Amino acid sequence: MMTTFEVLAEPMRRQILDLLRERPRLVGEMVVLLSVSQPGISKHLRVLREVGLVRVRQDAQRRWYELHPEPLAEVDAWLEPYRKLWGERLDALERHLNAKKEEA
Repeated sequence: MMTTFEVLAEPMRRQILDLLRERPRLVGEMVVLLSVSQPGISKHLRVLREVGLVRVRQDAQRRWYELHPEPLAEVDAWLEPYRKLWGERLDALERHLNAKKEEA
């Protein structure tokens, strides 16, 4: 089975998650919005379901797909040290720019 990181490496899967972030959707709607074939969307949805990023809800003959964001906590935890690093670098850049402004 693929990891959350491996699944998110595919741009189309990220686009699907972006759509599902807004609200639950039907496959047909995603086909139109993403200009991808129904089998193509279904393949990506299967992978997203396997890692737990997407849930499906049956409503009569329709299947609604919705985001299940909890597995993204793993990604968020991995990114946390980088946020600190970026913050420190941006703070240093701000200090540098302020010093240059004061010199002028």
